[in-house]
Amino acid sequence: MNSNKYIITPLGRKIPNPNFEKKPVIQIHKLWPAFWTITGVFSLLMNAILIAMLLSLGNQLFALKSLVEDQLIGGLYENFILMDESNIQTTIPVSAQVPAKFNLPLDAETVVVLREDTYIPGATVTLNTGGLNITNAPTNILLPAGTKLPIQLSLEVPVDQKIPVDLNVNVDIPLDQTDLHIPFTGLQNVVSPYYDLLGQTPDSWGEILCGIPPARWCEGLIPQDNN
Repeated sequence: MNSNKYIITPLGRKIPNPNFEKKPVIQIHKLWPAFWTITGVFSLLMNAILIAMLLSLGNQLFALKSLVEDQLIGGLYENFILMDESNIQTTIPVSAQVPAKFNLPLDAETVVVLREDTYIPGATVTLNTGGLNITNAPTNILLPAGTKLPIQLSLEVPVDQKIPVDLNVNVDIPLDQTDLHIPFTGLQNVVSPYYDLLGQTPDSWGEILCGIPPARWCEGLIPQDNN
C-alpha cells in the first residue's frame, strides 16, 4: 500500500498513484443512532441517580420534620400548657418574733387571798347582835393573812411583748391564677402557629402523593405511614 497520492515519472511529471488508498470518510448520519442511544442511557442513569437522591433527601426531611414537630415545637407547646396548668405545692417553715403591743381589758369577778395581815384604819362597822346594835361606827380593822376577799376587776392591762412563732405553712398555688398565667399563654400563642403549620405538612411520600387526608382511591395503591 502506497501512502503517496502522486508519483513522479522518469520525465518528472506528477501523475495520480493508482495504489493510493484513501482514508475512510466518517459518515455522520450513521453515528446518530449510537449518539441517541448513549444519550438516552446516560439520561436514564442520571435520572435514576437524581430520583434516588431525592428519595433519600425526602426521607431525611421527613425525619427532621418529625423531630422538629414532635420534640422541639410540639414539646415546647405541650410543656407550656402543662406549666400553666400546674400547681406549686410545698411546705414553708416560719420562725419569727411577732411584736404584740396592745391594751388588754379585764372585767371579771375573782377572789383574792391576803398573804399577810392587813390593817384597815378608819373603817365603818355596822353590827346587829342579840342585844347590841351598832350602826356606821368608826373603827380600825385588822384582816388576818389568808382572808379571802371576793372582788370585781375592771381595768386595762398594757401588753408589749414579742411572741415567738414557729410553724409549717402548707402552700398550694395554681399557676394559672398567678401573674405567670399571661406569660405562659403568650408563649403558647407564639409556638402554636408553627406547631399547626408543621401538623399540616406531609409526613411521608404517601401523604405527598395521596394528600392529607389521603384520597380513598389512593389508600389501597400507596401504603400510608400511620406513625
